[in-house]
Amino acid sequence: VQLVESGGGLVQPGGSLRLSCAASGFIFSSSAMKWTRQAPGKGLEWVSTIFSDGRTYYADSVKGRFTISRDNAKNTVYLQMNSLKSEDTAVYRCAKRDSSLWGQGTQVTVSS
Repeated sequence: VQLVESGGGLVQPGGSLRLSCAASGFIFSSSAMKWTRQAPGKGLEWVSTIFSDGRTYYADSVKGRFTISRDNAKNTVYLQMNSLKSEDTAVYRCAKRDSSLWGQGTQVTVSS
């Protein structure tokens, strides 16, 4: 049972990245999933949630710039991040919405 994130990296302000989170060992299609982030020296921040029925929710700080989606055939949840800002720099982690399972995280650095 695990979640494995990928897709992080270094990007310039205004750029885009797509994070992926591959799930295994549980019934992904019926599971609500979320993305969170933690910036250096700061607490954990919720970013976005997607339910099994496709409903999505976003933190105000990313609304209009980030898009969460899922592919149940691939057991994968995605986070498309556009118009990135320096304040988006953080370790991004996916998790089950009930926080019972977490990925290891992927670093996103937004810098010129």
